Amino acid sequence: MSCKEKGCSECKSFRPKVLERSDSSCLLDDDATYSFVLCGASGDLARKKIYPALWRLFRDNLIHKETFFFGFARTPSSVREVRDNCKDYFQVQPGEEKQFEIFWTRNYYISGNYDNLSDFELLNKKICELETNSLANRLFYLALPEVVYKDAATNIHEACMSKKGWTRIVIEKPFGHDSHSSNMLTQHMAKLFSEDQIYRIDHYLGKEMVQNLLTLRFGNTVFSPNWCRKSIASVLIICKEDIGALGRKKYFDSYGIIRDVMQNHLIQILSLVAMEKPVTLHPDDIRDEKVKVLRFIPEVTIEDVVLGQYVGDPDGEGEMKQSYLEDISSDSSDTPTFALAVLKIRNERWDGVPFILRCGKGLNEQKTEVRIQFQDVPGDIFGGRTKRNELVIRVQPGEAIYIKLMNKKPGQSFEVDETELDLTYKSRYKEVKLPDAYKRLLLDLFIGYQTHFVRSDELQEAWRILTPLLHYIDKNNVKPILYKRGTRGPREADEMCAKNNYVYYGSYKWVANG
Repeated sequence: MSCKEKGCSECKSFRPKVLERSDSSCLLDDDATYSFVLCGASGDLARKKIYPALWRLFRDNLIHKETFFFGFARTPSSVREVRDNCKDYFQVQPGEEKQFEIFWTRNYYISGNYDNLSDFELLNKKICELETNSLANRLFYLALPEVVYKDAATNIHEACMSKKGWTRIVIEKPFGHDSHSSNMLTQHMAKLFSEDQIYRIDHYLGKEMVQNLLTLRFGNTVFSPNWCRKSIASVLIICKEDIGALGRKKYFDSYGIIRDVMQNHLIQILSLVAMEKPVTLHPDDIRDEKVKVLRFIPEVTIEDVVLGQYVGDPDGEGEMKQSYLEDISSDSSDTPTFALAVLKIRNERWDGVPFILRCGKGLNEQKTEVRIQFQDVPGDIFGGRTKRNELVIRVQPGEAIYIKLMNKKPGQSFEVDETELDLTYKSRYKEVKLPDAYKRLLLDLFIGYQTHFVRSDELQEAWRILTPLLHYIDKNNVKPILYKRGTRGPREADEMCAKNNYVYYGSYKWVANG
């Protein structure tokens, strides 16, 4: 029996191979029509990320030839206007022009309100006109503000479900504002769709180095025996941005850095770093282990947190001179633009190892990385000149894995020197172009591979860990520490790291190969 006859369940087990293929036809139904509906088609996310990712999937023959794209939004517009608004983000290469024109002939645009059932009935009518095959599969992407999720999801369920195929729905973060609002949204969605129809997208889970964590941990015996409290002193997970809140001020001032970055991106990375080995690579086996490790994490308290807010650098240029309050055009706001939180995992593997989550805007650089710092060398015979080994997983920019270690400095003398073993992707894999996170995740959506999407119980545990802290901050109007734009953040954050067994030497600068 071929993989197509079995519904591709075997192929999905080998999802990592898909992007090496010239197409993904064995993962899709030959006799189906696919309709991709982008709700919020006039927004920034659609313009900058989703439409370009759809074009790249179409260009690379990774989705079915009978796929149609529908933009749906409140803004009156047209396919031509959508195309013009997206043009700076498509990066069409010479020789691709003809295929690019074909892509747009398969696009449609419908204007409507998310709370109006009749508008969704008109959308459904247009989709039905193009569903000429025996099977008809539909994907709905809600690139929308959280406040309209329920209306849009309800009307999709009432008017737009496929009658001769499957229907899947994607929702973007934030998935709620706290535990209560998240649970309410989850319960509402559960009334309309089954869990295997719901895809909660966190684009960090589509990044190459985040996906590589499973292979790094469970495919190398050099790491497995040492991936525990006996060898590891602390784990630091960092997401730094050098930009401010300008351009997202309304959203950011409502949510803050903890809800925007820590509750989703960093908690997801933590779960992959700390989880136990799954039974298989089946999506539910992986997500089961992520949930288990999150359940061992107690609620975070204010004593284990540092909050900050950037102020302008008087010696800077342009935006660097502006404070957060100037960026959001406000006289007062206690919204943190920087947060450091220390989480503890109360299980046998990690008890006593601090997991430090650090994120912020207006900092000295843009990068996301995981830093696994190992214990000090016992019985040091080098007179205290050794420094801790550290495994660094650079998620972005410049994907890399490197290990900081001690080495004898070449020459007559016997001096120790800090260096690294370096796997920089652009030098090791020169011929490989890493796929954009949205391209990867949208392909997973088409083939029904849910590993890199957030399950409802994962979401519940992430909110459980941070909701009491968020309520405390909101109720007590906790004042963030001011830090100058373009710096590492509040000095108190470095002190909190030191207090929790993370040693920052500041004496070594890694330079990427290639």
